[in-house]
Amino acid sequence: MLVLVAPGQGAQAPGFLTPWLDLPGAADRLAAWSDAIELDLVHYGTKADADAIRDTAVAQPLLVAAGLLSVSALAQAPLGSWPAAAEPAADGSSGLPAPGILAGHSVGEITAAALAGVLDETAALAFVRERGLAMAEAAAVTETGMAALLGGDPEVAVPHLERLGLTPANVNGAGQIVAAGTAEQLAALAADKPEGVRKVVPLKVAGAFHTHHMAPAVDRLRRAAETLTPADPALTYVSNRDGHVVTSGGEVIERLVGQVANPVRWDLCMETFAERGATAVVEVCPGGTLIGLAKRALKGVRTLALKTPDDLDAARELLRESAPATDAARPAHTTVAHTTA
Repeated sequence: MLVLVAPGQGAQAPGFLTPWLDLPGAADRLAAWSDAIELDLVHYGTKADADAIRDTAVAQPLLVAAGLLSVSALAQAPLGSWPAAAEPAADGSSGLPAPGILAGHSVGEITAAALAGVLDETAALAFVRERGLAMAEAAAVTETGMAALLGGDPEVAVPHLERLGLTPANVNGAGQIVAAGTAEQLAALAADKPEGVRKVVPLKVAGAFHTHHMAPAVDRLRRAAETLTPADPALTYVSNRDGHVVTSGGEVIERLVGQVANPVRWDLCMETFAERGATAVVEVCPGGTLIGLAKRALKGVRTLALKTPDDLDAARELLRESAPATDAARPAHTTVAHTTA
């Protein structure tokens, strides 16, 4: 079974969309999305520098657009047609099997929701545009930030962070934790590292995402969500709040709203992938970050990152080789329970 995952903020790099715009129709699609959300995605994905695309209000829509564009190219079909793609296409060509699971890290959950059919492309991009603006506004209230802990045991590190008033905002598995809080709290962490942590690396982000500092963004997103008409996921969708499979479109949206102020538990997502028999993981453009985690935490699982269109053929082959049984790609009607501290 293949798991298709979408990365979060920080995965973007200057010019990363340039090769994708050479694909037929890609530039026109990106231009149409740019008009719909009043943000020049073509410019930011091809010509803007690192500082420009680090802006939360820019980075988040750019990442979702990149994911949608790359998966449309991967499937060689309009998004939303995957549930029937295991059957021959109407023109007689061989359809591409659907992935067994969809999931996203942080803002990548909106990409996953669109790929699962919960939101259409335009609605997903409009929602993530609002998310980016809301989080940028919330981050401007207090000087906050995030830092990655290199090394150490999460069972030791997490209590240490909490004693300093910091939030373990990303518990990513494979021993990786990202702390978030005020500038003063992060300075205290740098001076007083948890036992076993080799280094604390400040991240180039605008604020303490996935913490209580984002509460104003939650309120704004809740109002934006009232305009959405979600469908239930057409493929198995795993939430990064707790690694559970979510089968209701309304619940997916509810979780997307609350997610900005709650920690990302990617470790629990990977546990679910393993429990459900994942044999391969493909990360959509700009792939790489989540594949690195999968290589360390999901031993024996094949991995591939979609970085450029040159990776598409290999990803299609992985999809074919990892095709689940007929019913395995459909949403499950139970959730996977985890016991956490």
